[in-house]
Amino acid sequence: RLARQPAPSPFMRHEYLAALHSSGSATAQTGWGPAFALLRRDGALVAACPLYLKSHSYGEYVFDWAWANAYEQHGMAYYPKAVVAVPFTPVPGSRLMAVDPEARGALVQALVGWAADNGLSSLHLLFGSDEDIAACEAAGLMLRHTVQFHWENAAPPAADAPGAPYRDFDAFLAALNQEKRKKIRQERRKVAEAGVRFRWARGTDITEADWAFFYRCYARTYREHGNPPYLTPAFFQHMARTLPEAWLLFIAEAAGEPIAASLIALGADADGAEVAYGRYWGALARVDCLHFEACYYQPIDWCITHGVRRFEGGAQGEHKMARALMPVKTHSAHWLAHPGFADAVERFLAREDAGVQAYMADLHGRSPFHD
Repeated sequence: RLARQPAPSPFMRHEYLAALHSSGSATAQTGWGPAFALLRRDGALVAACPLYLKSHSYGEYVFDWAWANAYEQHGMAYYPKAVVAVPFTPVPGSRLMAVDPEARGALVQALVGWAADNGLSSLHLLFGSDEDIAACEAAGLMLRHTVQFHWENAAPPAADAPGAPYRDFDAFLAALNQEKRKKIRQERRKVAEAGVRFRWARGTDITEADWAFFYRCYARTYREHGNPPYLTPAFFQHMARTLPEAWLLFIAEAAGEPIAASLIALGADADGAEVAYGRYWGALARVDCLHFEACYYQPIDWCITHGVRRFEGGAQGEHKMARALMPVKTHSAHWLAHPGFADAVERFLAREDAGVQAYMADLHGRSPFHD
């Protein structure tokens, strides 16, 4: 019953979480000490969540470095902290698996009690579902809101058939204002004129060679920014073996040779409609606008072709709005043990939320769609 969540995604699947650990990607040695929580009622398992003891704040995408620095400046330890999250995965969804709201609320209370009993500075639930956030708010946790950009396969209100899925990519472009439509066509033309063509591979059609090439691209993206990649090659090897149906790979080729790749994951909404999640990308050759083509236009084209409801573009990136990914709020919940710091953070979050509200209003005022 716990596995049958309202909006299933691959990221809460056992195969995904187990691969993070067995591949050496999310372990105590990398700062993600697994401490998964199980809640039983009359001997029956009624709730569970992925819980980690964190010794840093990398790979979370909800930024609390300033909180950690404030603790340090006052001679207090912020780490280890407790985090309910899917490592390295800023995708909104269920984090508290529960058979009913009562069990979900009891799990939150148990998590706070466990963190307090173990002398931890704080407990954080990241990118939770609406049900998760409601349970956390009821338990007195502080809420925090951030912004992501998602594309919906639904014509805007000004279209001839508002809300209907797009017929094809040209129909999608027709829904945009002239400036954005022209810009996207120019960007796509640059990639095509450079001789780049794309190949789509899904599930078991992704070959071992494809996965190996993708990893070269993925690792290069991180190393270009001076960081080692979060995920090891073994993680993707596990995915190819145990969860292939959850992955779609876009491979860019020039003169018959692969030069770039982007990887998206596939899940579903509560009613079973398919959803795509932008995850990773990288390139071994530089081509103007290739990033936009690989990470946005190819996935959007695929989603339209296959009737996928939504494409979630991942963390951050206001530039995504020019590609018709619109702003949506994501949510996290936080508990701090120290009353003084909790009070200060609560005031900070109130100010931050006002800024997020204004930012969202400004973004919606700059919609790329027709008025």
